[in-house]
Amino acid sequence: MLGGRQSRRLGSPASRAAFEFGIGVSCLTLDYLSEHWPQVLQLTLDHLELASIAVGLALLTAVPLGILTSRFRTLTLPVLGLLGALYTVPSLAFLAFLIPSQGLGRRPAIVMLATYAQIFLVRNIVAGLRGVDAPTLEAARGVGMTDWQVFYQVRWPLALPVVLAGIRTAFVTTLSLATVSAWINAGGLGSLLFTGISRDNPPQILAGAIAIVALTLLAATALRLVERETAVARAARAARRG
Repeated sequence: MLGGRQSRRLGSPASRAAFEFGIGVSCLTLDYLSEHWPQVLQLTLDHLELASIAVGLALLTAVPLGILTSRFRTLTLPVLGLLGALYTVPSLAFLAFLIPSQGLGRRPAIVMLATYAQIFLVRNIVAGLRGVDAPTLEAARGVGMTDWQVFYQVRWPLALPVVLAGIRTAFVTTLSLATVSAWINAGGLGSLLFTGISRDNPPQILAGAIAIVALTLLAATALRLVERETAVARAARAARRG
């Protein structure tokens, strides 16, 4: 019970809000994370697996579609326009649309995440391939390379940094969006958030949020390091040092 004087101090709406905010902050502890870290780690691995499968499947269609679009410029507007329109569909609505045909679980989540990843992958593949200098390609043909050799040995390696940047963006975005897929029992770290919200358990929500942020930052850093090790990036660093 609050004393009469303290009750009077909390009489105003602002005072009550500040008091409730203080109680809420005091509930945000790391107890759940420290006590249930094996479960959080397993959910983190499940979350990473879900995102990896989705981006891997997305690449199977994005690479040929990006190559085709880079070759025929008339396809650019319709392809990127369609992929951009699909990305604007709200994730919960997308999942609800897929449930009747795909059911619950990972399958509809992977379909949704792979679809969302297309815009980042295709856009960067097109930009990377079109960004290769025409004189460089002509020089490669001039030494007797076939079209396949020009693409495989010259054009694709030069476009690779831009392609990897698209993969990094797609993967980080997929990690974030995969949180919503827990709504249909697809697993991952989103289950911590949804369960914590339903049980009014702030430490569990905080544990899920920390794990998602940490996983996203680690994935972005790792993929950025991969970008730095491409032949083009190494050559650019050597040119700057020289």
